[in-house]
Amino acid sequence: MSTSLLSGKTLAKTIQQKAQDEARGLEADGLHPTLAVVVATDDGSTHWYVRSIERAAERAGISCRIVDLGHDATGEVLATALKDLSADPSVNGIILQTPLPPGVEADVLVGHIDPEKDIDGANPLSLGRLAVGQPSFAPATARAVIEILDHFDIPLAGRNVVVIGRSAVVGKPLSLLLLERDAAITVCHSKSGPLEKYTKTADVVVVAAGRTGLLKGDHVSSAAVVIDVGTNVLPDGSLVGDVDAASVRGVAAALTPVPGGVGSVTTSLLLLHTTEAARKQSRDLALEAAG
Repeated sequence: MSTSLLSGKTLAKTIQQKAQDEARGLEADGLHPTLAVVVATDDGSTHWYVRSIERAAERAGISCRIVDLGHDATGEVLATALKDLSADPSVNGIILQTPLPPGVEADVLVGHIDPEKDIDGANPLSLGRLAVGQPSFAPATARAVIEILDHFDIPLAGRNVVVIGRSAVVGKPLSLLLLERDAAITVCHSKSGPLEKYTKTADVVVVAAGRTGLLKGDHVSSAAVVIDVGTNVLPDGSLVGDVDAASVRGVAAALTPVPGGVGSVTTSLLLLHTTEAARKQSRDLALEAAG
């Protein structure tokens, strides 16, 4: 059978255009949306990704402030930077980019990001708000999965969805977003046992485990829609996902490519979240002034 490729490129352009329109609207009101990206690594692929965010932000009319603290930055230095950015009224969105220096824990540092500026849903308060249905920014990668499924008119209500991976970045928040859409969720992890026990009967399989080639063709049915969230760099520099694409193609009904799938949508959503945060912060300030 032929497997449909669910490219995220067209959707990413649509979201980026929406972010650009929002940025223009903010400019008309005398506001200039600004995103700050905190970096503390000498990893080349990370810097390439951050530059890609910067270029995309520039195209959308959003200022992007790269705060490069160096690969040897301490936790105290990073915490201070995040606190200062959170208190800076000219900054609307904040991202703490990983990896971080050895011994520096991201799950501690993200607590210093103001939830109103936490456009990638990293602060535990953001995840808590998401869990109870309060307004918050979901991690952009998790939201990107939902956006792709919606874009291709793939129904979720009542469908059997398996999420492989339980990280706070993708697996957990994505499960919450799927529950909001009335899907029946199963979350698999390293202790779940054979994947095919869960995935063989799934309508949708989302793989976000960070393991190259984890999901194979014999793990899924011919009706399955497979969303590959993985981004793994091979020794030759090429990028592959968590799905063994060669074996899944021709078996599953649909598959997102890597690259060109979830990742492209994620970047656009970070920009859109920045404009949404700027608009909300402006309204909150106006309400405070009126009160």
